[in-house]
Amino acid sequence: MDFALINWLRILCGVWFIPHLVGKALHYQKAGGTFEAAGLKPGTLFVGAAIVAETCAAVGLIFSIYPRVAALLGAVVLLGAGYAVVKINGMNWRWQKMGPEYPIFWALVCLLTALV
Repeated sequence: MDFALINWLRILCGVWFIPHLVGKALHYQKAGGTFEAAGLKPGTLFVGAAIVAETCAAVGLIFSIYPRVAALLGAVVLLGAGYAVVKINGMNWRWQKMGPEYPIFWALVCLLTALV
């Protein structure tokens, strides 16, 4: 197995959290409304928790600090995002219909990096 490839995959999994973190931070109140629409109340509290969890996952994955723990944490956050997408938009398995396939795929890749 090519561990360099797995390392790059781990780093990419961490880097992909950065735009999500920036989006949540810049639109904190709006993100809170989205979390509340998914049944996570109070929404702003869950946004803050998601920002902390995603930051820990991103730093851990990018810099290989407890990478397995970081990957598992990232997967939990992403599976939660998949749940929220389904709760808000229904079970549509296509990105054109706001489906959960992207966070689920990303969560599975995080789990893969945790297992290797």
